[in-house]
Amino acid sequence: MGKVSYIFLDCDNTLCQSEHLAFEACADLTNELMEKKGIAKRYSAASLLEDFVGFNFRGMLNGLKKNEGFELDDAELEDYVQRELGAVTKKLSEKCTECPNVTKNLNKLKEQGYPMAVVSTSAKSRVVASIEKVGIDHFFPKEHVYSAATSLDPPSSKPDPAIYNYALEQLGQKKETVITVEDSKSGATAAMRAGIPCVAYVGIYGLEEGKEKMEQMAKVLTEQTKCFAVMYDWDEFPEILKKWEASL
Repeated sequence: MGKVSYIFLDCDNTLCQSEHLAFEACADLTNELMEKKGIAKRYSAASLLEDFVGFNFRGMLNGLKKNEGFELDDAELEDYVQRELGAVTKKLSEKCTECPNVTKNLNKLKEQGYPMAVVSTSAKSRVVASIEKVGIDHFFPKEHVYSAATSLDPPSSKPDPAIYNYALEQLGQKKETVITVEDSKSGATAAMRAGIPCVAYVGIYGLEEGKEKMEQMAKVLTEQTKCFAVMYDWDEFPEILKKWEASL
């Protein structure tokens, strides 16, 4: 039987219930930009989340630029990215909560000797604000919090696998001996493109959007991004890990 050498974990809506809070904070800035560019369309937090779950704000703005056909120079992009980061980080530091049963299962993993790292699309300061607010930051040294938005030069965003490849390189790990947990298609796609086995966490959809959306995402993440297991609750993770290691 093999043993997983490292566990990578997405943050937003995987460890922490943060996506809705973050999208609330950036909806106003997005609509400000739409008005500035003379575009009539407006976004709510829910509609942004529907279209851009798993993307950081930079990736979202680049997607909007492409979809809506407006120009956005580098200086303007950076200004909006920095303004959004401040607003989101403040909101997360005040209101973020953990996904159900995260802490007790991270404790089990730590007791069993599994090293863990956060591999996120979001800016590192935002991730740190989230994990500090919910009290799980002690599981992840800050140098083992990897951000596609701020750890990479140039910045990136999942589904680009660059942040996963970077984490593997920094930690001296092989893709075949690590696993990760993702809740979104963009995140799971990044893991798949990096060759890292991925567990699909879909319980957050049941909490926030209902059973139908949860089952829809389970299908998407297993069929389209080849996640090897679906997790509805973090209490299922120990058994998923055990079965995966038995297959190695």
